[in-house]
Amino acid sequence: MNHAQLFENIVRKKSFLCVGLDSEIDKIPALLLKEKDPVFVFNRMIVDATHKYTVAYKPNVAFYECNGAGGWSSLEATVNYIRKSYPDILLIADAKRGDIGNTSTMYAKAFLEKMPFDAVTVAPYMGEDSVVPFLSYEDKWVVLLALTSNKGADDFQYHDEDGIKLFERVLTVSQKWGNIDNMMYVVGATRAEKLKDIRKLVPDHFLLVPGVGAQGGSLQEVSKYGLNSKCGLLVNSSRGIIFADSTADFAKVAGQKAHEMQLEMETYLSERNLV
Repeated sequence: MNHAQLFENIVRKKSFLCVGLDSEIDKIPALLLKEKDPVFVFNRMIVDATHKYTVAYKPNVAFYECNGAGGWSSLEATVNYIRKSYPDILLIADAKRGDIGNTSTMYAKAFLEKMPFDAVTVAPYMGEDSVVPFLSYEDKWVVLLALTSNKGADDFQYHDEDGIKLFERVLTVSQKWGNIDNMMYVVGATRAEKLKDIRKLVPDHFLLVPGVGAQGGSLQEVSKYGLNSKCGLLVNSSRGIIFADSTADFAKVAGQKAHEMQLEMETYLSERNLV
């Protein structure tokens, strides 16, 4: 899926919602625990309830890795189900990988070849040779960490050298490695006011924006500063959708929450004459 195809899907669904499948087994409804693979069943029901309103799903790999081989089985079952049932939806592996070249090659193979993900989040700290292996797959994406929403982001990402902050250098230098069809950037919603400056550096790239909802980020602010002429945003919500209810109606409530976000997004897209 390239930049134009993703934008087409956004226009068709009037949404730039990404649902984060951070499916922590201790938080899924107790009624599912009798299932052979409760995490997969939970994910399947969430996806079936929300797919009309979202253009991307983002499983956070940590919530699967922690359960060993069974967790990987749940992850594979989930991505295979989404790919088969809803092939138009972008699949992002939130894995935050990044290592020396040959190791990154193996990470890329794991997520972009062995599993049918469209994209993987990558840490840029080790530089070009740690990122390029992920860019060798046609119609696949690197989602590069640029400015994150956590408190610890202040430790390094705002470090200023010669008037250039570290996250600004990441945005500038990395554009030499990829392009708008294979590279996105993570920018936290709790840093929404920075999006105006970030758009000056990466006017045409898609930005993956976590932190809306449970983490306190404002969809209105993110849209105000982050939307471009081709939308250019994927806004992620995880807990605020998938764990909005813990009863037998959890999937129905998740669908309602996703629809509420989609309707708000439609408003902002309409204001920019994008739909």
